[in-house]
Amino acid sequence: MQQRPRQARGAQAAPTASPQDEIFQLLPQRAPFLFIDRIVSFEPHRRIVCLKNVTANEWFMQGHFPGRPIMPGALILEALGQATILLFRKSTPQTAFDDKLFLFGSAHARFRRPVVPGDALYLEVTVLKALASGGMVEGRGLVAGEVAADAEMAFGVVPRREPSS
Repeated sequence: MQQRPRQARGAQAAPTASPQDEIFQLLPQRAPFLFIDRIVSFEPHRRIVCLKNVTANEWFMQGHFPGRPIMPGALILEALGQATILLFRKSTPQTAFDDKLFLFGSAHARFRRPVVPGDALYLEVTVLKALASGGMVEGRGLVAGEVAADAEMAFGVVPRREPSS
């Protein structure tokens, strides 16, 4: 039986990073516009699966729709876009995208079932084509193994510009 090394008396364990810490380092979005709770699986340059736990407390649920809240399709696409950014930033040296913006376009988006409070929305993104200046991905939002939304998304990576005054 292998023994764990003992910690010196008075020493404190090194703090462990939370799953959110890595997401905060890689994504520019913050609450209330951050739609990734954690990264479930990752294959560099190929595929990522992320999780968004959908709750009744989400800011968009109050008006979309009162009495029968559902997550707007545009926000499911945004979540897939954020998963795509995580895939490419995790697959590439940290500084490669530091001064860049990701711009998305969607083709053939389909919404197949509502995403409601209490759903665990799995965001699966697979690379179809990758270039230095952008690429094409296939994204699917799944709830309980059932496709809620799918889309082919093209994106470009462009230099970040300071806002004009």
